[in-house]
Amino acid sequence: MELLLEGMARALALIARGDPELVRIATLSLAVSGAATLIAAAIGVPLGAILHLGRFRGRRLLRLAVSTGMGVPPVLVGLLVLLLFLRSGPLGDLRLLFTPGAMVIAQFLVALPYVAGLTAAVLDLLDPSLTEAMRADGAGGGRVAAELVHATWPQVLAAVAAGFGRAVSEVGASLMVGGNILGHTRIFTTAIALESARGDFSLAIALGLILLAMALGVNVLLGLAGSPRPGRGVA
Repeated sequence: MELLLEGMARALALIARGDPELVRIATLSLAVSGAATLIAAAIGVPLGAILHLGRFRGRRLLRLAVSTGMGVPPVLVGLLVLLLFLRSGPLGDLRLLFTPGAMVIAQFLVALPYVAGLTAAVLDLLDPSLTEAMRADGAGGGRVAAELVHATWPQVLAAVAAGFGRAVSEVGASLMVGGNILGHTRIFTTAIALESARGDFSLAIALGLILLAMALGVNVLLGLAGSPRPGRGVA
């Protein structure tokens, strides 16, 4: 309890004095996880709609891959990205290893299965007659998918929020491909791991509380964006 109180006091002190390193860590954490989540949403929401609507060979295998991806430890994702971007790896010439770009890629791969899988699960709960009615009216697959996503927008945003939570909270992949370099690739989760290893638990708690507040703020914004509005529904 004493450590928690000390951590809260330290967090407030860091925020009050506008600690430059804290600002850098917070900015990079939000930029990396935000970019990874946006890319995951841009690909994952349509992929979830395809998993729901598609009738193609390999659909079950793709759904299994997405479901499996939701349970893959982030450290394995980090290992994959590390091997890809090593100097001797197939993408080594891009020189992305130990950069924020590599961290975005790793967090994107961590978040994507959550966004796609949860979007598909949300759409699976809809009455199949809605899809049949739109197809009977001549709507193509793209329009049907757009209308179904529109009808379930709050739940789809909840899937995106889950993807963001997965991205912003992971540490293994970001540590492996980013290197936790001070002023360059250090984010909240890797900084917390470092301070815990050093035995500075009050600072680790302070950083954790600030990370929690940041994640809460993003989820509140996504919740507000997904609030039901008059007239929202399937056209």
